[in-house]
Amino acid sequence: MAEGKIIKALSGFYYVLSEGEITQCRGRGVFRKNKVTPLVGDYVEFQAENETDGYILKVFERKNELVRPPIANVDQAILVFSAKEPDFSTALLDRFLVLVESKEIEPLICITKMDLLDSDESKEIEEYVKHYRSFGYEVVLTSSKTEQGIAELSPYMKDRTSVFAGQSGVGKSSLLNVIKPELELKTAMISSHLGRGKHTTRHVELIHIDDGLVADTPGFSSLEFSEIEVEELPQCFPEMVNASESCKFRGCLHINEPKCAVKDAVETGDIPSYRYDHYLSFHQEIKERKPRY
Repeated sequence: MAEGKIIKALSGFYYVLSEGEITQCRGRGVFRKNKVTPLVGDYVEFQAENETDGYILKVFERKNELVRPPIANVDQAILVFSAKEPDFSTALLDRFLVLVESKEIEPLICITKMDLLDSDESKEIEEYVKHYRSFGYEVVLTSSKTEQGIAELSPYMKDRTSVFAGQSGVGKSSLLNVIKPELELKTAMISSHLGRGKHTTRHVELIHIDDGLVADTPGFSSLEFSEIEVEELPQCFPEMVNASESCKFRGCLHINEPKCAVKDAVETGDIPSYRYDHYLSFHQEIKERKPRY
């Protein structure tokens, strides 16, 4: 009996990494009966006669799981956004941050193409960076040279399972290709009328990079808040969590409640108004969500 981590799932086989060795396993029939599907990233108990003939006996409890890519136990989401081409979007970044926070995954914000900015544009991005750092987020700035991006991100990957996510057309696949050229991820040109990149993938695999594991498929293709309730939303804004300790009411949603410290912080500029505006629009979106049956 041994324990390990699934790093690839393909055609009914699970490839389990344990003490530096990879064992090809099948799932036991009991999983189908209990409706448990092992996922890439799962920690499992398995039994094997040799390296191509193992069986997974047990899937340990997950700390989180994503639907796209189907992967479990993610430590970190590297959110790749460009400073320009396409333009930096705080609304989209905040949407990603809420999704990542709701899964209890640590976000790392990576802003690329800083070298394409003039001095005024640079000042604007640096102002945003100051804000996000003050909320407690790590932010890495890189140029349009993908190699520099990798060098900057390397230290953050050690001993972690990471997934790349972020704006379409900003070069997530290019980053992954530089990290591991044999991936040859299909990167499509940005289709001009959509301003979006197209991406094609097959199965999911965790690849070894800088003493960590990285999913070879960018994550979060669906950006809907289908699993988040309105009461959970304030918890996904770290600066609101801090300010809310001084709210008059516990469970304050920071909208119509009196003596709300979060609204006061927005008034004084301690919380930027764009963050609060995004919070309000996300709140509305979740409230208007159609019930699922």
